Amino acid sequence: MMSQVTLPVDRLSEIWPSDRPQLKIGALLHGASTTSSLEPTLDVLERLNGQAFHLKALFGPQHGFAGTTQDNMIEWSGYQHPRLDIPVYSLYGEHRKPTPEMLDGLDALFVDLVDVGARYYTFIWTLLLCMEACREADVEVIVADRPNPLNGETIEGDPQDPGYESFVGLHPIPVRHAKTIGELANETFRERAPARLTILPIDGWEREMWHDDTGLPWTIPSPNMPTLDTATVYPGMCLLEGTNLSEGRGTTRPFELFGAPWIKEEVFTRELNQLGLPGCHFRSLSFEPTFQKHAGVICHGAQLHVTDRDCFLPLRTAMEILRLVRETYPQFSWNPPPYEYETEKLPIEILLGGPVENYFP
Repeated sequence: MMSQVTLPVDRLSEIWPSDRPQLKIGALLHGASTTSSLEPTLDVLERLNGQAFHLKALFGPQHGFAGTTQDNMIEWSGYQHPRLDIPVYSLYGEHRKPTPEMLDGLDALFVDLVDVGARYYTFIWTLLLCMEACREADVEVIVADRPNPLNGETIEGDPQDPGYESFVGLHPIPVRHAKTIGELANETFRERAPARLTILPIDGWEREMWHDDTGLPWTIPSPNMPTLDTATVYPGMCLLEGTNLSEGRGTTRPFELFGAPWIKEEVFTRELNQLGLPGCHFRSLSFEPTFQKHAGVICHGAQLHVTDRDCFLPLRTAMEILRLVRETYPQFSWNPPPYEYETEKLPIEILLGGPVENYFP
């Protein structure tokens, strides 16, 4: 399909502020940062380096600058880029917020990250922390906007309660927020981090578009987000990370497959389908994760098939899955901390955004 949407990085030489060719910039990128023709954004920056700006440093979010760290809570260390001979700073390790030393000498930080439209996905929180650090250092933030792959219309889930902010939600927003990363920066994060901000706009995106309506290729933003199907169920099925259920990590269908060694899959799946949840169907199956929870052990459960994504409600669906498991299986439990740098509250509580008993009495 020919792309109906033009990304800022597709025409960066045309829309880059022409009155500031001497800007010294850093760039926050990851492995999914490409043009619509799959040219890496870093290659675009290299081509313009010394003309439109001077590239002095690189930054990377969770999963690494190249997107290689497989699981949650795996930190990575910065390094010197072997070809460009400039530093690559890790923002998922010793530091999640750029230090003054990292920003020293920079005039602007250019950001091109692929988000998936869910509050738990940490790239947007790396952006917020960068905006805070850049405001403190008087460094401009330039965000290359990208479409929300789950469309810009459907919102699901309440913002977090006060005191339940974390690295899977540093600022109160709905679970499925329906905003682009540029809209989050400009409309939501700016009130907390009023940095000097420039948003480079998308061209041709309409709010009702899902990712596959845009004509843009899917570039894997993290190792366990391989397809749009994964992203579609993720705003709900990520909740399983806070439980002893496998959410399918270590399989080829993370977040679509789920289960545990002690579930009776056929009865369980039949009961799930009897709930009549909109836009989906559960198919019983067994699987063996290769890593993470229950690695090397056969799990029984289901595959979540989305049959009508326009009426499918991922958060409601996951909540009903969890209610049924809790009522049926005494082996079920909430996982203890730590989770994404939170050491006191239950992982499920920071994912839900409030006390677990408010959601599961």
